[in-house]
Amino acid sequence: MRIAFLCKRRYMGKDVIDDRYGRLYEFPFQLARLGHEVHGFCLDYRSGAEGSSIHAAAPGRLTWHARALGTATAPLRAVAYPFRLLRQLRSLQPDLVVGASDIPHVALTAWLAGKLRLPYAVDLYDNFEGFGQARIPGFVPALRRATRLAGMVTTTSDALATLVRETYRAQGTVVPMPSTVDVSVFRPGERAAAREVLGLPEQATLIGTAGGLLANRGIGELYDAWQTLAAAMPDAHLVLAGPADPGLPPPVGPRVHYLGMLPHRDTATLFQALDLGVIYLRDTLFGRYCFPQKAYEMFACGLPVVASDVGAMPALLAGTPQALYQAGNASDLARAVACQLAARKPAGVEVADWTTIIRRVEPMLAGLTARAS
Repeated sequence: MRIAFLCKRRYMGKDVIDDRYGRLYEFPFQLARLGHEVHGFCLDYRSGAEGSSIHAAAPGRLTWHARALGTATAPLRAVAYPFRLLRQLRSLQPDLVVGASDIPHVALTAWLAGKLRLPYAVDLYDNFEGFGQARIPGFVPALRRATRLAGMVTTTSDALATLVRETYRAQGTVVPMPSTVDVSVFRPGERAAAREVLGLPEQATLIGTAGGLLANRGIGELYDAWQTLAAAMPDAHLVLAGPADPGLPPPVGPRVHYLGMLPHRDTATLFQALDLGVIYLRDTLFGRYCFPQKAYEMFACGLPVVASDVGAMPALLAGTPQALYQAGNASDLARAVACQLAARKPAGVEVADWTTIIRRVEPMLAGLTARAS
């Protein structure tokens, strides 16, 4: 197949093309590795490098086409971009269009597929109705319509798949496809060596997390729980990495280690260094339907975890119910941490790599083109 894949360029603080990061890179990359010709059309909402580049993906081919809106010219470029892309796709003549990353790209995919009379698929890595874009008039109806009419929808969680089926009334196939991780990077490692690399105390009990340390994601309950844990566990240390919320900075003290923004590979080193990982989610529209990628990162490193009882986490931690805590309840989080430190029991969740996951959905994507021919 010749596939056009549409997405934004900045994703979870990373550059999709340059960092070759996450779901938005792996989806088209793995399709190319299965023998398809894939063209990724990647839009930077800010200023950035433009042009085309080929990434090795034998036996197929992956070509990225980068475009940036810039600053002063952003409104004009935003209006022109759909028509520019329509001309490119008419020349390319793809068999299938896949839209991902946010509301504008999902809606644009549906529009382009309609103009070109092509089948299309939609990938939802989160509930996009929980994004700030959803407050723009007309965006939510456009998202729902484009998703409802897609030949296939992949979602990051079972809960989101249910929402798409029941609320969006999807007419196509809906397939849960969680965001996995690079298991060659996220894997069990030597704890003492990992602590030495990061400058962490070798003998302490390390509790920690990495990712957006943001109030609207629930980091405050970890900060509050730390006060209880620090008093009850003299050997415990709190380790944090990621962008901090200016309105809710990390706690300070000799037993708190804030590592700032870590390179992706060093995040794996952090999880290898910890005794216990914390996955916090608030019971919100975002939290109920997202799949926290750091859960798979921690699982792949063999790290015992605690997690709030929101979204996908209760099902994932069904074998370790003591690892769940009531979202928003710092006292219950402290209880779960104590229980898990006593048990030291990993979740035992098998983490499939991206090759395996995309291989499962590729035949269904191919089926869309077969039905259209």
